[in-house]
Amino acid sequence: MAKFNYTAKDKDGRTVKGEMDAGDKNQALNILREKGMLILKLEEVRGGASFSLGSIFSRRKVKRDDLVIFARQMATMTGAGITILNAIETMVEQVDHPGFKRILQDLYDSVNTGASLSEAMNKHLSVFSAYFVNMVRAGESSGKLDEVLDRVALYLEKSNAMHKKITSAMVYPAVVSGMAVVITLLMILKVIPVFADMFAGFGAQLPGPTQFLINLSNLMRHSFWKVLVVLAVLLVLIKRYISTRKGRQMLDGLKLRMPIFGTLLKKVAVSKFTRTLSTLVRSGVPILSALEIVAKTSGNVVVENTIIKVRDSVREGESIARPMKRSGIFPPLVTRMVAVGEKSGELETMLSKIADFYDEQVDAAVSALTSLIEPLVIAFLGIVIGGIVICMFLPIFQISTYIKM
Repeated sequence: MAKFNYTAKDKDGRTVKGEMDAGDKNQALNILREKGMLILKLEEVRGGASFSLGSIFSRRKVKRDDLVIFARQMATMTGAGITILNAIETMVEQVDHPGFKRILQDLYDSVNTGASLSEAMNKHLSVFSAYFVNMVRAGESSGKLDEVLDRVALYLEKSNAMHKKITSAMVYPAVVSGMAVVITLLMILKVIPVFADMFAGFGAQLPGPTQFLINLSNLMRHSFWKVLVVLAVLLVLIKRYISTRKGRQMLDGLKLRMPIFGTLLKKVAVSKFTRTLSTLVRSGVPILSALEIVAKTSGNVVVENTIIKVRDSVREGESIARPMKRSGIFPPLVTRMVAVGEKSGELETMLSKIADFYDEQVDAAVSALTSLIEPLVIAFLGIVIGGIVICMFLPIFQISTYIKM
């Protein structure tokens, strides 16, 4: 027998808390239902402390692909007339990810006890975003849950595809840069000391660049761990500062102002903003709530603050396009198309067209960036490694010159 803590509503509507013994969670649910109780929370007690399936497994990383498959299959099954409960049960049987499987099991238990799907998902915001939950809530209110889930699946698929493209574009330069750092460190720590010992017997003053590299090598060899500790402390301090609202705002602002990557990140932000807002508006989510959701899911504090200001202006009776134009974040093309959409009553259509356009822009920018980064990285490697080799051979060149003289 296992012990369970529960919170429930009795027949008179009063909230009741207590502890009970049962063979498993399903038996505990059945016992409480037979007493006419509406179960709000049920947790198993283990080792003198209660735990929640949702709170534990929602922290485990669930891949974007898992969410795409979940949304697509739920849309297909609900559209075919299968009940939400049976659809979730089917998903529990199909999912391989152990953490996600338990989260879906918790969704099933919550829906089985009378909660709506959006209420059940709201307990797992670390897995199901505010966008996902509010879209499901809008689908439940309108009676078009299958259509809304299909839109969510399409949105997640496009977002996932864009994320993979950007990630793949960054993998090559990251790997090559890492190799460059490793090679440079090996040359400084292992190769340069050999040349330093050889040059020590020359009895002549070494060229400035060569002496600098030898001094740097000596410093790194004798204080390598100290340098690592200092770098680690600096990284921790920087990470703590970035975790604050002010630090995150500064970092996100720098990202948008970067010479090459800043333009790409702005295009990604515009595409994500318009795609998310279009889907929410089309699904019947009120514009103020939609703007708030879009702000929270933007992924950039600067963009988030801008969208919050747009929402506040709309709340005061202003159009969406005007505060977007004042922000300076959104290009003129976007603000003009949004203005046309507002005047014509086709805002969601215009937003979808903007999103499609900027998706293509992002694809082109990623391809161009990939083509540009490769020669830049090769040039960087050539300058760094070649510079070290030249500096080390400068004394030898000087000796050969003296011998010829």
